[in-house]
Amino acid sequence: MKNSFANALKSSWLIIKLVIPIYILADLLLYYGLLSKISFIFEPITKLLHLPPEAALSIVSGMFLNLYAAISFAAPLGLSPSEWTILAIFLGVCHSLLIENAIMAKVGLPNYISYILRVGGGLIVAYSATFFVNGNSAKSVAKELSKRDFSSIYDLLMHSFYNASILALKIIAIITVLIFVMDFIKSKLKHKNVSTPFALGTGILLGITYGAGILINESKSMSKKDIIFVAVFLSILHSVIEDPLLFVIYGASFTQIVTFRLIWAIIFAVLAVIFYERFK
Repeated sequence: MKNSFANALKSSWLIIKLVIPIYILADLLLYYGLLSKISFIFEPITKLLHLPPEAALSIVSGMFLNLYAAISFAAPLGLSPSEWTILAIFLGVCHSLLIENAIMAKVGLPNYISYILRVGGGLIVAYSATFFVNGNSAKSVAKELSKRDFSSIYDLLMHSFYNASILALKIIAIITVLIFVMDFIKSKLKHKNVSTPFALGTGILLGITYGAGILINESKSMSKKDIIFVAVFLSILHSVIEDPLLFVIYGASFTQIVTFRLIWAIIFAVLAVIFYERFK
């Protein structure tokens, strides 16, 4: 119990240092309109994925903020179910890059590799899906989205800090329970290595952000090869319940979202391990 509590405190402090500053930075980028100013850079992605140009703002918001921001920008576009599915596949891989890549760096996957893998992998997975996900494109009906109004930068920072703190507390509550559960399981399986499957299962079900504490903690007991497999696999496939369902309510196909990401997660992870074994 004492060791579990110590691990929970250590993981909680790490989550606070990662989540709160990056969350506030993302809010500042949104508030000053910097995301909309650079959204044109991402229009080639929308063309490649057969999405309307207006979806660029949704993509950039999802990549640097979160899926909720992405959906808020995509919702007024009148996307067809096939377009929602493609968008869900890409953003399911490539979202919340600032926070989640920082977490994966703590697990053992260098930041530059995370960015290449998440962006490049997202494009490969989503583009491959365009050959199988059928449906007519809906006419774009983009609307002007109003920016939140704050009386001062202080109000903005306080609002952002509050939301970031709530997110951090939710993550801390989840990882604390999981750490106690994990330590209990380990005490019953003293001579068996359960770190790798537990970390993999945690990431698949909870995702990288909510599973951060477990992923970081369990990576300390994993071999380098296992870390590479888990990190690469989870970069492509994680949070298989919550994330897809956010898009399913708009008509996206849950089966197609998970299937394409699962197939490519296995391919990328196996290739990464082969590459590591050959050039380690």
